[in-house]
Amino acid sequence: MKVCVIGTGYVGLVTGVCLAHIGHDVICIDNNENKVNLMKQGQSPIYEPGLSELMRSSMDSGRLSFSTDLGAGVNHGEILFIAVGTPPLPTGESDTRYVEAVAKGIGANLNGGYKVIVNKSTVPIGSGDWVRMIVLDGLKERSGVSQGEGFTMREEAEACFDVVSNPEFLREGSAVYDTFNPDRIVLGGSSDQAIALMTQLYQPLINHEFSRNKSLPPVPVVVTDLNSAEMIKYAANAFLATKISFINEVANVCDRVGADVTQVAKGIGLDSRIGSKFLQAGIGWGGSCFPKDVSALIHTAEDYGYNTELLNAAVNVNKRQRVMAIEKLQQELKILKGKVVGLLGLTFKPDTDDMRDAPALNIIEELNRLGAKVKAYDPIVSQTGISHGLSGVIIESDASMLADGCDALVLVTDWQEFLELDFEKMAKVMKQPLIIDGRNFLDKRAIEELGFRYVGMGR
Repeated sequence: MKVCVIGTGYVGLVTGVCLAHIGHDVICIDNNENKVNLMKQGQSPIYEPGLSELMRSSMDSGRLSFSTDLGAGVNHGEILFIAVGTPPLPTGESDTRYVEAVAKGIGANLNGGYKVIVNKSTVPIGSGDWVRMIVLDGLKERSGVSQGEGFTMREEAEACFDVVSNPEFLREGSAVYDTFNPDRIVLGGSSDQAIALMTQLYQPLINHEFSRNKSLPPVPVVVTDLNSAEMIKYAANAFLATKISFINEVANVCDRVGADVTQVAKGIGLDSRIGSKFLQAGIGWGGSCFPKDVSALIHTAEDYGYNTELLNAAVNVNKRQRVMAIEKLQQELKILKGKVVGLLGLTFKPDTDDMRDAPALNIIEELNRLGAKVKAYDPIVSQTGISHGLSGVIIESDASMLADGCDALVLVTDWQEFLELDFEKMAKVMKQPLIIDGRNFLDKRAIEELGFRYVGMGR
């Protein structure tokens, strides 16, 4: 099928590359010329395991191309994905101006033939009908039709499209795997024709043709109305964020009563009604999805006169959790002024270069305020040499240099390679061999045998 993906951020690029890999003819559109030129050379602008290889192979096969020409993309695609960013505004609501600009641009470039316009961006509930209105506004502007006037028969034919909501459930660091091994595919819309085309588009994924286990039953396809599909995305992320805040709350109680949250999480996670995922206590959630989506849902509820007390509490617990590492440093080192603290990891989670709303940013800010000298090592950030706007922090090129002269280390991101570090060597070059494990990631007993004072979260 012919597909156009508009926006080559995290969701758009992964979607476009993976759809090309499963056999579709995909053109990805972005208004950033430098970024498009980079991708035309086979270079991915984001770090995601496996993405660059798939991108280059799909380009070599002729199934994937990149352009800044929106008109060419609209012309090409029978299915048009809107996958631009919807960053949070200071109020907590989503900034939808990029979606609006794309929708109007699609309308201005419709040229006959049926199109399915797919909201892949995470958009406020009710955006499906709004996008349709904006597309029609773009078509009217191009056709010179005044507000309130109707279309000619030719213009009515050009307006032959339907809008579908198709939220993504990709985890950064596992996005390619998640695309080929989805838990479910959600399609929101009222048009049988549009739903049928979307089902056809995803048929190779539904049948597990690219899954690790091809013998699994077909992937469930959840067909809903537009509003329910949009709500599914927000509700899923809000639930997961709340689950993390819950176990962090339990961890803080464990610290006070002498229990070990890792054992508590294992015990409750074996209950099939609860499950073991997202029960890893630590320094809180961050990234581009959870904070934005939870805030947007809270804001939407407020617009309709409802106070989301549980979600507000989840956000407040998360804010407090980010400074728990600071509290533990103060308990161990007392005064932090003049101390040297090394951060293991900077990104909000492993296997990504994403620093958006990362807990590390709050920790750095607070350590700077308290007069500590901050150093950091991250497998991706240290390689790129890009500071991501970090101030008051020295980026080291390896973990040994990070440990040299430190009064304490704080494990911020649970990169797998941190399990292989030479902690014995690192302990010897530190002023004080203290480590705060902000993710309960390391083997407490093994670390202590290497000479460290180990402090976990809720342990």
